[in-house]
Amino acid sequence: MFEKLSIAAVYPEMLLAVMAIVIAMVDLFVKSPRRTTTYVLSLLTLGVIAYLEADAASLGATVYSFGNMVVSDPMGGWLKCFASLAMMVTLVYGRPYAADRDMLRGGELFSLGLFALLGMFVMISGNNFLVLYLGLELLTLSSYALVALRRDSAIASEAAMKYFVLGALASGLLLYGLSMLYGATGSLDITTVFKAVASGQINHKVLVLGLVFVVCGLAFKFGVVPFHMWIPDVYQGAPTVVTLMIGGAPKLAAFAMTIRLLVEGLLPLAIDWQQMLMVLAIGSLLIGNLAAVAQTNLKRMLAFSTISQMGFVLIGLLSGVVNGNTAAAANAYSSSMFYIVTYVLTTLATFGIILLLAREGFESEEIADLAGLNQRSPLYAGVMAVCMFSLAGVPPLVGFYAKLSVLQALIASGQTGAIALSIFAVMMSLIGAFYYLRVVKVMYFDEPV
Repeated sequence: MFEKLSIAAVYPEMLLAVMAIVIAMVDLFVKSPRRTTTYVLSLLTLGVIAYLEADAASLGATVYSFGNMVVSDPMGGWLKCFASLAMMVTLVYGRPYAADRDMLRGGELFSLGLFALLGMFVMISGNNFLVLYLGLELLTLSSYALVALRRDSAIASEAAMKYFVLGALASGLLLYGLSMLYGATGSLDITTVFKAVASGQINHKVLVLGLVFVVCGLAFKFGVVPFHMWIPDVYQGAPTVVTLMIGGAPKLAAFAMTIRLLVEGLLPLAIDWQQMLMVLAIGSLLIGNLAAVAQTNLKRMLAFSTISQMGFVLIGLLSGVVNGNTAAAANAYSSSMFYIVTYVLTTLATFGIILLLAREGFESEEIADLAGLNQRSPLYAGVMAVCMFSLAGVPPLVGFYAKLSVLQALIASGQTGAIALSIFAVMMSLIGAFYYLRVVKVMYFDEPV
């Protein structure tokens, strides 16, 4: 019975791995320049996997398998379901864009996208330091290749190099932190690490030193200050379809990995890592919003807005434990998860519009390119305006409720400085509203050039 459960927990991952290999092989025999067979197979695979994950998550069961190295639980199931849907939407939007720019000569866009998604699944399900790290490496290596997919673009190649160098550094920091935690606790298993840390028998300084490196690695995946340097360059330099792949689903995997490591593994050290997250959140809200105001490139502006949005996610994560009391944890972490899911869905729509506008043969990347969009296409302008209002947190859109849920979790925690941090976050959101509303103003009130 245990073995049956053991394999059942990873059916979707097994299916995804097999189909990614099959699609890469099938693509060798596809003659269509738009890669129709590969495209349809990819969408069918993603649809089936999203259904399997939603079905497993709705059962509400938590299953450990492969000697406790993998966990299948409702949180992971829903995050994997949303990640699959995000990748599905990305491929639907991105195929015409990629075909127009000669990026479909091979089927790498589809097979690398599926391998990146498999890396996310492993990150979301990992219950072991090494499993989490393997998932992270599979995702990042696929992402480096995707950014450089447009071989004739010097900007894309430069973005891929920056991403590769900084990503390797961040992976090294994370691995070093995990190795220190392993050395201190004697285990790679997250549940065992939790028990060892909670026992209070381990030197606190060693644990905190390892924790600092782990938080640095996680902060890079979120793209929060001061580990944000890659975000604007990669978002701007990568082909827009790849920007959407990097800016959407991987954020869900980063959130899951943070929950697995910090909450499920290192909750007794919450007083230490919550202070670190607070510093990261304040820096991200400040620099993300102020830098976004100065941008004229739409993708670069959205990159800096991502940094500030991740600051809100961190606010939810730092509100869970107060003086060792975890009563507020479920509310805080669920508000943070709600925020990141709504952010990903809004990002899909925003970059989707940029992709649709870029089909005409030029990159619709500058804010000025949207001038007079309402006269040309009221539908596109309307969708973009709704997305901008949602990201700005204008009621009654979902972005407002996401911000509200995170701020109420912070205030309800009653931590020292909670009110001050909430006021600061709202002030930064007001600055953020300026650059979001500027896009709406350009679409509706500026004359087309």
